[in-house]
Amino acid sequence: MATNHYFQSGLTPGTTSEQRFLEDVIIESIKIYGHDVHYLPRVSAKPDSILGEDVLSHFDASYPVEMYLTNVDGWEGDGELFSKFGIQVTHQATFVVSKRRWEDVVGSNTGLQLLHRPAEGDLIYFPMTNSVFEIKFVQHLDPFYQLGKFHIFSMQCELFQSSSETFDTGIGALDNSETQDAFTYQVLLENGSYLLTEDGFSVIQEAYGTSASVPFSDNAEFRTSESDILDFSTHNPFGEI
Repeated sequence: MATNHYFQSGLTPGTTSEQRFLEDVIIESIKIYGHDVHYLPRVSAKPDSILGEDVLSHFDASYPVEMYLTNVDGWEGDGELFSKFGIQVTHQATFVVSKRRWEDVVGSNTGLQLLHRPAEGDLIYFPMTNSVFEIKFVQHLDPFYQLGKFHIFSMQCELFQSSSETFDTGIGALDNSETQDAFTYQVLLENGSYLLTEDGFSVIQEAYGTSASVPFSDNAEFRTSESDILDFSTHNPFGEI
């Protein structure tokens, strides 16, 4: 039987006092060698249960907490790539946060996707480089039952690419970037209002055109002459004369 009365009080899983002591050491180490970041939980506005995505998600809160960045030689990933879509930045990073600190600062709030651990899709704002990383995978079983308990969350992240999300976190660098870098185009009606769905959300226009009308064009003439070619009335649904 794996028993040592000098360590773990003779109990393989350890005792509450020993687990608490290890948690204190981990928290102190992260505060010494880590960085102050902001945890941004994602709020789903209208999730798509078929595709498993939500193009109208938003971020309304930020929680400052210390995390340890395991990258010591720079960002991981493929770096800057030049593709047919332009230059793509694929920086990756791994952040480590104390389980107890996350539960005290973030997990005690309502409205989270997951209440017991960080969720994939949430964001981490790294003020030192003014970068936003999206959590792709959360490793919550490593180290495996150290003293009979899990003490940290290891989050594998990638550089966040905005996809029509809105920010109202109280962080100026993020909230202001929404109007500068976002690609959320709404359908504007003739009366000046925006086209909304039945749930009150804006309809996002996939293609956005900036071409202005030419004052000397023949639009009016074409619009008048089209009645001699096409007829989309209720009596002729196929539009043929």
